[in-house]
Amino acid sequence: MKTIQTNARYVEWLSADEMHNESKEWLSQLEFVKDEHLFFEDLIKSYTLQLIHPEKFAHNKEIIDAINKSQKQNNYLIKAIIVHESKLQILVDGINQPKEERRYRNEHKALINRINDHLKHYRSLKSQLFDIVKKIKKEEKIGLLIDKR
Repeated sequence: MKTIQTNARYVEWLSADEMHNESKEWLSQLEFVKDEHLFFEDLIKSYTLQLIHPEKFAHNKEIIDAINKSQKQNNYLIKAIIVHESKLQILVDGINQPKEERRYRNEHKALINRINDHLKHYRSLKSQLFDIVKKIKKEEKIGLLIDKR
């Protein structure tokens, strides 16, 4: 998936079309992340017994809680982008409203930062969860090899 990195300092120069396209791209990315969160829920349910193993429980719980928070943040950002998109009319209505237009651009700039931070944090959590599952699978494989002997 291609990530669009927009430098927040140049929002002043973005056209309404560019901001609209960027918002659509954000929604697409966040909807994909939302689907991945559902996959993570299923993955966590599949490995519940291994995840609650006493030696690893505290660490695994931390990651799972962070994923749940990420899911809530993702849903919040989706709603914020939808609301932000509905306000785009301010830029294209042909009426000169400098304060409202500046406010919209500042909001867009803030969304750029929040979404970039969210996606960066999300990728880190995703990697940590996959590392945990990878270790579980290796332990299962070793257990099966030992049992076969």
